[in-house]
Amino acid sequence: MKQTEVLLQPNPNARIEEFVYEKLDRKAPSRLNNPELLGQYMIDAGNEFGPGTAYGNALIKCGETQKRIGTADRELIQTSAINFLTPLRNFIEGDYKTITKERKLLQNKRLDLDAAKTRLKKAKVAEARAAQLNTSQPEENNIMVNVSYMLNLLHVKWLKSEQEVRITQSEFDRQAEITRLLLEGISSTHAHHLRCLNDFVEAQMTYYAQCYQYMLDLQKQLGSFPSTFLSNNNQSSSAPVQNVSAPSVLASASASLPSVSNSIVTSGFSELKSLSGSRKARVLYDYDAANSSELSLLADEVITVYSVPGMDSDWLMGERGNQKGKEL
Repeated sequence: MKQTEVLLQPNPNARIEEFVYEKLDRKAPSRLNNPELLGQYMIDAGNEFGPGTAYGNALIKCGETQKRIGTADRELIQTSAINFLTPLRNFIEGDYKTITKERKLLQNKRLDLDAAKTRLKKAKVAEARAAQLNTSQPEENNIMVNVSYMLNLLHVKWLKSEQEVRITQSEFDRQAEITRLLLEGISSTHAHHLRCLNDFVEAQMTYYAQCYQYMLDLQKQLGSFPSTFLSNNNQSSSAPVQNVSAPSVLASASASLPSVSNSIVTSGFSELKSLSGSRKARVLYDYDAANSSELSLLADEVITVYSVPGMDSDWLMGERGNQKGKEL
């Protein structure tokens, strides 16, 4: 239960605040969650850069998506709290405490019964020894009186111990029946908790499906931004813009390619403009150079790519400032 609370609300201060408001029977103030905050900051920054610019427009679209994810996150927390956490907490703080208390009482009754049985056993042994001593002693009046008196005392003690065993046995049986009835209800409780667990899984499934769909829609929206970027920066080309082969992330991840570096770099560029003998390309993914002849890349940076006479036609040279390296 505690770890589920941590999963749904990672901020310990927020959890403490919610706990205090719950104990005070007051509603906690509504605050933006982390995705909603990030979305708002992105939208504000996008408006400052200008909604008419590619970067500003992209920030606004990302911010709107983050806010939608924040709303989905809020719905997940609310649904999980109602359908999963609340029933679990009610059981732990209610029925579970009762069961634990009754089981502890049963254990104490068992200890009392064991102690009573031990005292009864000792009383029987003592009475048997006294009876044996009475038959082995010579028949003298004083001795007979003392032994008879001791036998009477031991018999009375044995009767009290036997009565105590009957009472403690009855109390133990009654407590065992109470505990048994409570524990039999656990099966129905487990069935209820199983339904709650299914609800929790469905809530998570809905949340992650929503987030995936939101990001998929955002990715499609951002896919048209290279051409917008060109027009916003007053960059034109006499030749139409052509795209370097750039399969989607899923396609590049599932394709069987000879090496990791080739797959990353092949899908890592999208062409932005064409110059005399060279082209500008935007990096889609981070890439660490495998050796000194290659160029390390960072996502979203723009580098110059061009072919070199004599170089394999499958390769291009990449240039960023004074740094050069070949890229596939």
